[in-house]
Amino acid sequence: MPHRIRAARTVQHLAVRALTVYGLAHPLTLSLLAVASTAAARAWDRGHRVAETHPSPAQEAPSGC
Repeated sequence: MPHRIRAARTVQHLAVRALTVYGLAHPLTLSLLAVASTAAARAWDRGHRVAETHPSPAQEAPSGC
């Protein structure tokens, strides 16, 4: 997985965790959402597809499920 895709997904997961713990109005949540959107935009600008940043649940499921 390319570096930009991995970074975008990592920050997205951190933002979701912050949203769950602190809520939408918390400064940490807002900062992580901004970083996640910037990382996704940079990956998009490099030619990566949205599906690489946000795979469908079927793509993330371990084989054998």
